Amino acid sequence: QVLLMSTEIKYDQTNEVKLTEASQNSIEVLEIPAKPVSSGCHSKLNKEKSIKSLNSKNEILDKFRKDYPLGPHDKPQSMCPAFGSLRVGLRMRRVATILSGSACCVYGLTFVSHFYGARRSVGYVPFSSETLVSGKLFEDIRDSVHKTADPSKYDAIIVTNLCVPTASGVPLRLLPKEINGVRIIGIDVPGFGVPTHAEAKDVLAGAMLNYARKEAEKGPVATPLSGKSDRPTVALLGEMFPADPIGIGGILSYLGLAAGPVVPCREWRELYGALDCSLVSAIHPFYTASIREFEEAGRPILGSAPVGTEGTDDWIQSVGEILNIKKNMISTCKNEIIPKIKEGLKLNKIKGTITLSGYEGSELLVARLLTESGAKIPYVGTACPKTKWSQKDKEWLEAKGTMVKFRASLEDDCAAVEAIKPNLAIGTTPVVQKGKELGIPSLYFTNLISARPLMGVAGAGSLAQVVNAAMKNKKRMANMKSFFSGVGKDDTSGIWEKSPNLKPQFREHNLKKIEKRKKAAKAAEMI
Repeated sequence: QVLLMSTEIKYDQTNEVKLTEASQNSIEVLEIPAKPVSSGCHSKLNKEKSIKSLNSKNEILDKFRKDYPLGPHDKPQSMCPAFGSLRVGLRMRRVATILSGSACCVYGLTFVSHFYGARRSVGYVPFSSETLVSGKLFEDIRDSVHKTADPSKYDAIIVTNLCVPTASGVPLRLLPKEINGVRIIGIDVPGFGVPTHAEAKDVLAGAMLNYARKEAEKGPVATPLSGKSDRPTVALLGEMFPADPIGIGGILSYLGLAAGPVVPCREWRELYGALDCSLVSAIHPFYTASIREFEEAGRPILGSAPVGTEGTDDWIQSVGEILNIKKNMISTCKNEIIPKIKEGLKLNKIKGTITLSGYEGSELLVARLLTESGAKIPYVGTACPKTKWSQKDKEWLEAKGTMVKFRASLEDDCAAVEAIKPNLAIGTTPVVQKGKELGIPSLYFTNLISARPLMGVAGAGSLAQVVNAAMKNKKRMANMKSFFSGVGKDDTSGIWEKSPNLKPQFREHNLKKIEKRKKAAKAAEMI
């Protein structure tokens, strides 16, 4: 369900715009680009520069460049990044979500959200060319926020600018910080500034932590509904399988600690509990904005996670040293947990070569677990950036002979599958498609790998069943490749009632025309 937060019913109101005569002094000389600028959030051109030239006061892209450094590709290759922040908001209790962007974008985002079981309404503020350039869009957003701010229903309202309002400089920072006790959080999540939807989750999580931290600095705040632990807590940063926080809590109990809230949180009060922790475990190491807020609150940060025997051993040791836990308690914890993990890995061996890629942010952790399970992992590609919190996992994997590629592109991942020809390819949908075209068994990372526990004892052996079952399908994949060979490719793509009439002479003629155009364009550049 999409709620229209405006009474506007016309497509455009340009006929009602009042024209004003500009004085000579107010006229600015604009530089016209020599070449047309490509549009769209997936454009290959550097959109940062073009947007900044339109709005010199816009500091948003500078902040994004620092928090989420781009790789060789300046466009998202996964779904729209705003899906990440939208999903975080929709999973929170007593939190309303309002989107401002192109109608087609809002439709796609709400469709995907409900496909993943959101079951929540999404507010939408439509705009026209006139409302966008005149500033009326901001007024419509402000009116929508005031209408929605019902303290009996909501603790907070999240307003998100998509590409067009962000590029046009719609100033969400000017919205009221609070209305009738309802917090107002305004964020910009453009496709040209936030590379992945995983990082967009951090954009919202960081904004909410910032608000909650400032509230806590002013005085007492509400206790989380789950209550306050009587032991020091370790906050967990990054979305994970629901069983993982429980498993981590079991490990921490031997150290006299407890697992704190998982950020992104499920309700506003949990943000206070997260900020009240003694240590932050950056399970997902690319949550740059959130880490900044925890550091502002004086909380130490620990990278990596308790995965496999070596990862868990190192994680327990680091937690103990940071929080000054007694050595005998650290030893007791290791003696209780490590043997169980070893036994789980021993009983659930994986034999075979696997390439691994994805955009969730847990790719390096999964690779570590697969490696300790016995698999050979020559390549790991993640769409997320390299940070100092991912350094441990990177060094561990490289020591095992794995090539780790941060900000990996779809082309990188497909090239790895093609060159290595693994027994199993784990990746995103197009990588899985590429693997199956080559007759290689393939698994979709998000639905089949992320949907399993990775941490501690529960994580040991959790991947073996699905991975080993997939690798046994090699013969079936070869039969399918042989049966469907040539179907849906080149001239046979699409649906045909009978064989298509091939006209190779037309194609040859068209190629010559294209070549002539290229030569003419090159000659024009030299003039």
